[in-house]
Amino acid sequence: MVNVIGLGYIGLPTALMLASHGVEVVGTDYNRKLVETLRSGHTTFKEEGLDELFGQAAESGIRFTDEYQVTDTYIVSVPTPYDKFSKKVDACYVASAVKDVLKAAPCGAVIIIESTVSPGTIDKFVRPVIEEAGRKSGTDIHLVHAPERIIPGNMVYELLHNNRTIGADDPDVGEKVKQLYGSFCQGEIVVTDIRTAEMTKVVENTYRAVNIAFANELAKICRHDEMDVYEIIRICNMHPRVNILQPGPGVGGHCISVDPWFLVGDYPSLAKVIDESMKTNDGMPDFVLNRIYEIMKKEGLTDIGRVGLYGLTYKENVDDMRESPTLQLLESQERHLAAGLKVYDPYITEDVVPNQYHDLEGFLEAVDLVVIMVGHDEIRKNMDRLEEKVVLDTRNICRHGYRI
Repeated sequence: MVNVIGLGYIGLPTALMLASHGVEVVGTDYNRKLVETLRSGHTTFKEEGLDELFGQAAESGIRFTDEYQVTDTYIVSVPTPYDKFSKKVDACYVASAVKDVLKAAPCGAVIIIESTVSPGTIDKFVRPVIEEAGRKSGTDIHLVHAPERIIPGNMVYELLHNNRTIGADDPDVGEKVKQLYGSFCQGEIVVTDIRTAEMTKVVENTYRAVNIAFANELAKICRHDEMDVYEIIRICNMHPRVNILQPGPGVGGHCISVDPWFLVGDYPSLAKVIDESMKTNDGMPDFVLNRIYEIMKKEGLTDIGRVGLYGLTYKENVDDMRESPTLQLLESQERHLAAGLKVYDPYITEDVVPNQYHDLEGFLEAVDLVVIMVGHDEIRKNMDRLEEKVVLDTRNICRHGYRI
């Protein structure tokens, strides 16, 4: 039996995928309301294919509880935020989960950390917890790091098809964990050491963050001299060895907006390009806010209350708001004393910010300037309704209007 600890955006799909492929699974989370929701047969967030996967897992007998199980295999998938001052990973949730697991884990159990951590985190924060519990790492408890590689909006497909990395102290234990993930993973599974596995996951997300920052910096340069950054990127990408990404209003989610800071925090004198790239990406919401003011002045608009932000999530067609550029912009709004911006997102049904609307019709009636922050399918299908509006399009999906 596998006990999956933490039933959020990563833990729940992993638990469901294992269960639907014949593995006995118990999912554990300290949030009793979340556990009760799952027990009642409902998922806790929207994701393509997740409800169907949930149904398959339920038929296979998956169980949910707030109690840790006595078993030989645990998968820990809890949040790993970072300290915004030091930029270092905050491993308190991982350490706490492992501490609780050890109260139930028998001798010889395998604890798999799926949470993304900076290189050396398991050595610094997890092994000491094992020693403090009177256990010995490598004999009493086997540690493994198997970082997830999935993205909201395509989780189910990527769980099945993406390659995986298994980092283990003991290669034999690594091979056993490889077999576990191989029950559903159709991609290549590589077994290596723990520190290498920690580093590869952070590097993957850092690579993407740096490339996004390059596109965002190009957008700022082109805006300065009134050039079309999208046309420039399109032409440059015709070169066979050039693949520039698209600029945007910022970077959100729990991976690309967070993980690269781990390297900055751990290697402050070395990670200079990464540091500047993250600052560039973090500065985009303020850049968009300044563009709003520029456009208002140019169009003769004086009421900030007639400006609407379309999209609260960090990417299209998901309900995940973690680190979303819109939320970052609204924080900037408070610093700039520009209260009153309207907000709407079809995927966010509960009130989470002031002046939030819950239907597109009402939202459009209430604003003169629409700022497209997220390219949900809904807005792509309703472009004709924006023809009478001033539009600031940060996603380059609208036929008319201003760009970042």
